[in-house]
Amino acid sequence: MKHAREIKVGVLAAVCLFLLFFGFNFLKGVNIFSPTNSYHGVFSHLHGLEEQAAVYIQGYKVGQVDAIHYDFTRDSAFVVDISIRKDIVLPQGTELALIADGLLGGKALELHFPDSSANTGNHIAQGSFLPTVYVPGLVESVQSDLLAHVGEAVAHIDNLVTELQGQVEGDHIKSALKNVDRVSGDLTYVSADLKRLMATQVPSIVNNADTAIANLNVVVADIKAADLKATVARVDTAVENVNALVTEVREPIKPILQHVDAAVVSADSLLVDLKAHPKRYVHFSLFGKKEK
Repeated sequence: MKHAREIKVGVLAAVCLFLLFFGFNFLKGVNIFSPTNSYHGVFSHLHGLEEQAAVYIQGYKVGQVDAIHYDFTRDSAFVVDISIRKDIVLPQGTELALIADGLLGGKALELHFPDSSANTGNHIAQGSFLPTVYVPGLVESVQSDLLAHVGEAVAHIDNLVTELQGQVEGDHIKSALKNVDRVSGDLTYVSADLKRLMATQVPSIVNNADTAIANLNVVVADIKAADLKATVARVDTAVENVNALVTEVREPIKPILQHVDAAVVSADSLLVDLKAHPKRYVHFSLFGKKEK
């Protein structure tokens, strides 16, 4: 067993290399014991896609990105090599989509199968180039929409600033400022007059009002002090006396009024008879003969 030590060292080194290779691929997410199929895709922009990024089908990991090459001969310069499980068959029309992997900005690839109605039953051969598409993530969509709205807002603000500048440079603002100055001067003048009025006339008005209120209080006190009930009673007595006096005067006058009424009736009858037979009362004739 002359070379037993060398053999042991060689075996140990091979095991270490295998473990190192297995561990490295395990950390990369590669299962060396699972057979895979390789495919390719071409992108014009990677948006942060890196090697060892996951490849999904409806959110389930089925492979990874093996390598990324930069090809200057192509318009879409980035060639991405992927490997997926050998038991997964890709139908014709399958797309390789570049998607957002989480909210932190990571990127991954996802296989989009065609609709079942568009599936012809043909499969994509291993090593083929798949059609690619880029799907913006939530953050990117929000950023793009936000930038669009910010751009519109900036345009509106710029227009508003331009209009305000035109107004300031025009005559409208100047005339408005002159009007404000004039109104301010009028308010100052009115305030001075009001102060002068408060200092001179208002105290005298207040004093007169106090005097009037005092006089009114005196009148009210006099009215309260007067015996109103007795006064009203005396007035009622006087009215009754006047009524009695009128009654006494009317009683003697009644016979006189009756005689006057009779005389008026007799006079009226006399006037009627005089109009009817005037010759009875006037004895005058041209021939001197009296009418019987």
